[in-house]
Amino acid sequence: MEPGLTPKGRAFAAAVMAVSLASLLLQYVLLLELTRDNVGALLGTLRFFSYFTILSNLGVTLVCLGALRGGGGMSTRARVRGAVALYIGVTGLIYVLILRHLWHPQGLQWWADTGLHYAAPLLYLGWWLLAAPHGRLNLRDAVAWLLFPLLYLAWVLLRGAWLGEYPYPFIDAGQLGYARAALNATGVLLVFLALGGILLALDRLLARRNPSP
Repeated sequence: MEPGLTPKGRAFAAAVMAVSLASLLLQYVLLLELTRDNVGALLGTLRFFSYFTILSNLGVTLVCLGALRGGGGMSTRARVRGAVALYIGVTGLIYVLILRHLWHPQGLQWWADTGLHYAAPLLYLGWWLLAAPHGRLNLRDAVAWLLFPLLYLAWVLLRGAWLGEYPYPFIDAGQLGYARAALNATGVLLVFLALGGILLALDRLLARRNPSP
């Protein structure tokens, strides 16, 4: 049983994982159905894992699974939990501010979209704030959190040059050009920096208010 998590905290983690995992599976089925007759299952799967939304929700699922299993492991480390809080937080924020106006999902797609972009971010951030232990993060962790988004950007640009498609319109170098795409990516990186700083400050504040026994 993992130190620092109460039974209620583990139950909360189970609920968060259920929402995120169900939304991931539903989105995967819908995407395969959409791509089956054109690019096929293999490239459809590659497209699925090329969305930051999917990767951040996978992080949510893995961290919550680690919380349920207890013991050690990478997914139970404070810096990993904080990183996933940052990534899923940016996922929800960028979707609300930029992407939600670009399409209007219906039916099952609405359920998948709502789970991935609204429910999972809010639930995970709520769990991280209320149930996870605090006071273990430092500035080096916040800086290290930027590595994954930078690697993701490099992958997206390489994949776009290869296949001619990009997961998000604001980094579509084919349409915008590399200079504009890089400018937009820099803006998103600033969002990561700002939110990462907020999470670090909250971690320290919550540690002072709720000191570990």
